[in-house]
Amino acid sequence: MTTAGAPGALPAGTSVSSLHEALDQCMTALDLFLTNQFSEALSYLKPRTKESMYHSLTYATILEMQAMMTFDPQDILLAGNMMKEAQLLCQRHRKKSSVTDSFSNLVHRPTMDQFTEEEIHAEVCYAECLLQRAALTFLQDENMVSFIKGGIKVRNSYQTYKELDSLVQSSQYFKGENHSHFEGGVKLGVGAFNLTLSMLPTRILRLLEFVGFSGNKDYGLLQLEEGASGHSFRAVLCVMLLLCYHTFLTFVLGTGNVNIEEAEKLLKPYLKRYPKGAIFLFFAGRIEAIKGNVDAAIRRFEECCEAQQHWKQFHHMCYWELMWCFTYKGQWKMAYFYADLLSKENSWSKVG
Repeated sequence: MTTAGAPGALPAGTSVSSLHEALDQCMTALDLFLTNQFSEALSYLKPRTKESMYHSLTYATILEMQAMMTFDPQDILLAGNMMKEAQLLCQRHRKKSSVTDSFSNLVHRPTMDQFTEEEIHAEVCYAECLLQRAALTFLQDENMVSFIKGGIKVRNSYQTYKELDSLVQSSQYFKGENHSHFEGGVKLGVGAFNLTLSMLPTRILRLLEFVGFSGNKDYGLLQLEEGASGHSFRAVLCVMLLLCYHTFLTFVLGTGNVNIEEAEKLLKPYLKRYPKGAIFLFFAGRIEAIKGNVDAAIRRFEECCEAQQHWKQFHHMCYWELMWCFTYKGQWKMAYFYADLLSKENSWSKVG
């Protein structure tokens, strides 16, 4: 059920009494975000960001999405600082390891009974923060120092997800009260890493395997599909990654593994639940364009622009698609109109 307006946030001094409560509140914020109530989602989360790792991570993730669309240095800096705060908060909730524990983990993998439920959630949130901070590091600066810093964060995140995946697969794993959210986080991370690494050129992948990385596309897709089908905080993120893969990456990388039927299947329930959700309208437009239904694609992209006015960057993504749709139709004036809008309003590269 979509949310008509921002629910009443708890007073700033009220502590989040449980992990379950925190996750419920973050799901509410996510619902606001998906109904284009971006500012309301941030306002709802903000009072808890200093005490709840999930509130902090969700808040920072929304800021990062904005930064990745705007490429604005201030947005990138703000998102990076918030994600760093979220990571530090997660660190405080993680299991405290001694030098002996660290050495022991080199020989024996950690088991579930070594963690409280909060600590195990802190691990997956910590890995997610690292991964998102790495993305911002690469986005912020392209020099070698930033590349190395980002690479270290990626490796630490990868190793954490790998250990957590082993933990979930082990016979010692038992399901806590909020296990679906934890497992969803693991599937998101493991799936994203495996899928991304598998798409790299063979030469680069061999080099990365030498330093401990590996990527299996089928396993990555399976993990994301399982994550998308579950009822968890990260289910929609799994869906978005899969939609990006099916509607963009397969074309950009020329893999030839286009599965539009799967994309439609993933999108359908979300488009039904959020009929005016800008994110889902955009993907609906992409699917129609891929199917060759150019007029239907144009309608979807126009709907996406009309659905919200707060994040103009969504409009820019639609303008780009509309430019090509009108080009396919040979309507050059309309194609030029959207190209001109992009040139004037956006900070993307003017070379196209």
